[in-house]
Amino acid sequence: MDTLSFKTVSANKATVTKEWVIVDAEGQSLGRICAKVAKLLRGKYKPNFTPHVDCGDNVIVINADKVVLTGKKWDDRVYLKFTGYPGGQRQFSPRQLQAKGSDRLFRKVVKGMLPKNRLGDKILNNLYVYEGTEHKQEAQKPRLIDINTLK
Repeated sequence: MDTLSFKTVSANKATVTKEWVIVDAEGQSLGRICAKVAKLLRGKYKPNFTPHVDCGDNVIVINADKVVLTGKKWDDRVYLKFTGYPGGQRQFSPRQLQAKGSDRLFRKVVKGMLPKNRLGDKILNNLYVYEGTEHKQEAQKPRLIDINTLK
């Protein structure tokens, strides 16, 4: 057996195959769907995953306004933001973020699940969130995936 034939393949920007996928968020739990979307953005479901390369897919989330939170989480959960000035810590509930736009709530939750570095900021730009079923990326021919089949 030739052990030299088993080489670890490391993906780079030129060899990565990025796809466009659509995820329907209607009736899904916010945290569970965002965890799976973060893994899709990162590329963890691909066999050639490389931690330091943006090898994930471009994800389009539709029906983001129909996401579910159980219990009193719409009002009791607290998200924080810091303006950079003394006394500038602001807090928001998911209901307040949803009122400003569903994309704000999704981006806030998914950003917390991505790496806290330049790669995480770059990966977050591959997320597109829409409140209804209409989106602007028909030209990319995205494929609809069932998020419940992913682990």
